[in-house]
Amino acid sequence: MRLSSILNGAHFGNLAKVHGIVTYKLSPFEQRAFAGAISHGVPNMVRRFRSNVFIVAPPFILGYLIYDLTERKHSALLRKNPADFENDE
Repeated sequence: MRLSSILNGAHFGNLAKVHGIVTYKLSPFEQRAFAGAISHGVPNMVRRFRSNVFIVAPPFILGYLIYDLTERKHSALLRKNPADFENDE
């Protein structure tokens, strides 16, 4: 049995006839993709940033401070102590 005999030329979205359900479709050419992007999107982005900055920023700041302290300590340990070499000729 071939698949084309089952489909009878119908597209995938129209394989079954459903009665009692009404569907509405809007053409993608009639939709406004960026409707309200500036007037609603930017204030929403600011609000979301302000609500999360005190949750996300402290671990990153603490991590940076630990990293910076470790790097400074490591570079200090790599240096030679001049007092160890005072009596060399």
